[in-house]
Amino acid sequence: MACEIGTDLERAADIIRRGGLVGMPTETVYGLAANALDPQAVARIFEAKERPAFDPLIVHIPDVSWMPRVATEFPDLGQRLAARFWPGPLTMLLPKAAAVPDLVTSGLPEVGVRIPDHSMAITLIRTSECPVAAPSANLFGRISPTTAQHVADQLAGRVDYILDGGPCGVGVESTVVRLSPRPALLRPGGVSLEDLIKVAGALEIEASTDHPGEVAQSAPGMLPQHYAPRTPLILDPPAERVLGGRWGVLCFQRLPGEREFCAQEILSPEGSLTDAAANFFAALRRLDELGLDGIVAESFPEAGLGRALNDRLRRAAAPK
Repeated sequence: MACEIGTDLERAADIIRRGGLVGMPTETVYGLAANALDPQAVARIFEAKERPAFDPLIVHIPDVSWMPRVATEFPDLGQRLAARFWPGPLTMLLPKAAAVPDLVTSGLPEVGVRIPDHSMAITLIRTSECPVAAPSANLFGRISPTTAQHVADQLAGRVDYILDGGPCGVGVESTVVRLSPRPALLRPGGVSLEDLIKVAGALEIEASTDHPGEVAQSAPGMLPQHYAPRTPLILDPPAERVLGGRWGVLCFQRLPGEREFCAQEILSPEGSLTDAAANFFAALRRLDELGLDGIVAESFPEAGLGRALNDRLRRAAAPK
């Protein structure tokens, strides 16, 4: 079943006000947006994505004046981070307001909040007159969408309308941090650890979840297997490993080694991690659509956006 793609913000806002689902562009990836304060609308997100209830959602607001609608506290560190990184790809965990349904936070006392750096997303939230929950607009665990068509390809028949805001500029999900009792990085993303440290000082690195059990996750994207193509993906295989059949390669600047591949995606010949991040999910999706026997991927430099890209690759390569 086809789903209409367009730029009608009033229509999209009306759908959200009535409890429906809208594919929403942001600077990170496209989100599956619904009224974050409507439990039934939030439940539709989980149903459409086939997302387990133990994986919490992120709530989007248009400016910090909306903070009391979703959180009971906004500590000094949070305000300093907001002044530096909002609007932008940073999510902060804050004590949730009573109006936020428990389903949004998987029953946990903190809610992830961010202000997206995308004019269409901001206008949609303001026009909808409610905070918006918006996880990535894809089936749970699969490749995140960075264009409106990516949303339609996975969620046609499950979403009421898709706003087309063009390709996502950042291309990977937001960084997620916890502010208390000690500042901690939960998920690397569009704001680098190095930049966070300049504002927050030392940050603990919270270990990723190492089990798929139905335990509420601290933040989205922390399960060991996530962001995955249907095609098996191998990360940094040793040179002596024989690759039989048809293989594709996803690499940063240049093709690795002497191997021959029947398809290749080079994310940034110039060596820009910003460009690589913007191209990452779309390139992985193109390889996944070729019916290959497997995909080889190489790690990125473990710094800046490379840390977030490596996180996505490790989860995509995890055993299914």
